[in-house]
Amino acid sequence: MNSNRSTEHFVTLFDHNFLPLGMALHDSLMTHAQPFHLWILCMDELTEKQLQLISLSNVTLIPLKEIETKELLAVKPGRTLGEYCWTLTPFAPQAAFNRDPSVERVTYLDADIFFFDDPRILLREFDRSRKDVLITDHAYAPEYDQSHTSGRFCVQFMTFRKTQQASKVMKWWQNRCLEWCFARIEDGKFGDQKYLDYWPELFGDIVHIVQQVEKILAPWNVLFFEEKVGTKVYPVFYHFQTLRIVSSCKIRLYFGYKIGKLGLSLYDQYLKSLRKCLTVLNAHHIEVPYVEQKKEKWEMLRYLKRRITKIVRFASINYL
Repeated sequence: MNSNRSTEHFVTLFDHNFLPLGMALHDSLMTHAQPFHLWILCMDELTEKQLQLISLSNVTLIPLKEIETKELLAVKPGRTLGEYCWTLTPFAPQAAFNRDPSVERVTYLDADIFFFDDPRILLREFDRSRKDVLITDHAYAPEYDQSHTSGRFCVQFMTFRKTQQASKVMKWWQNRCLEWCFARIEDGKFGDQKYLDYWPELFGDIVHIVQQVEKILAPWNVLFFEEKVGTKVYPVFYHFQTLRIVSSCKIRLYFGYKIGKLGLSLYDQYLKSLRKCLTVLNAHHIEVPYVEQKKEKWEMLRYLKRRITKIVRFASINYL
C-alpha cells in the first residue's frame, strides 16, 4: 500500500521510566507512518536491554555512550536526568545521520506524543516551504499561555534535513544547550526549549513554523480548539504531557488542565495502545515503571483543589 512512499526517519530518547510511553509512540507510528524507521536513543542500559528483548519492528537502538562526547560528559554531572535528556535532544537527529548516511531528514519526537494520523500531513507542508528545519508552536489556549516562561515553541516534533543550513541551526542549538540547559527560568532561558524563540529572527530563511496548528494538540489547547472548531478537529498527533502511570491499576491522564469531550476521546484511544504495550512488557517479565505521587501538605491542598475543579483525572490501567 505504501510501496511508492519513501521511508520517514524519526528519532526519540527516553529512559526506563518512559518505556511504556515510548512503546505507545512506536505503536502509533506502526499504524499511521508506514514506511518509517524509528531511532531510539536509550538513556540507560536497562532501557537498551529491555528494548532489545522486546525487539520492536522498524527500530534501531542507539546506546547513550555512542553519542556522549567529552563536551557532553563534562556537563553531565551538573545536570539532573531530565536536564541531561534536554541537553541531548539537539544531538539526537545527528546521531541518526551518523548511523545511516542515506538518511535525508530526521524528525525528533518527544516520547509522550502519539499519532492519530499520518505525520506526512505536516511534513508535506514542510516540503512546500522548501526550508531546512521544521518547528511547532505550543499554540496555547489563552488561559494556559506559558510562552513567556516555557517558550513560544515546543520541542515535541522537529524536523532537520541533512543540509548545511539545517546543520548550522542544529549546531547553534547544541552549543547553547551545552552552555546552559536547566529546569529553571533564567535570563530568558528554560531548558532546551526557549532557545527556539530566537530561531525566527536568527534563521528565518531556514526554519519553517507549522501552520496547521489545529493538527497539533495537547492538554494546553485541546479544549480551546474543540470550542473554536468543533468536531472537525482531529490531530495528526497529541502530546500527552503530564500523563503518568502511578500503579498497576491506575494512570494519571492529565494534571493542571481542563479537557473536553474531544480530548477525552483521544485519551481513550491512547489507553488502548498503552494497555497493549503494558501487556507486552508483562509477557517479557519486564517490570512496569510507576511514578510515585509524592505530596507534601501544601501540595496536597493544591492537589485537592485541582480535583474539585476537574483539572486532574485518573483512569484504570489494568493490564494483568
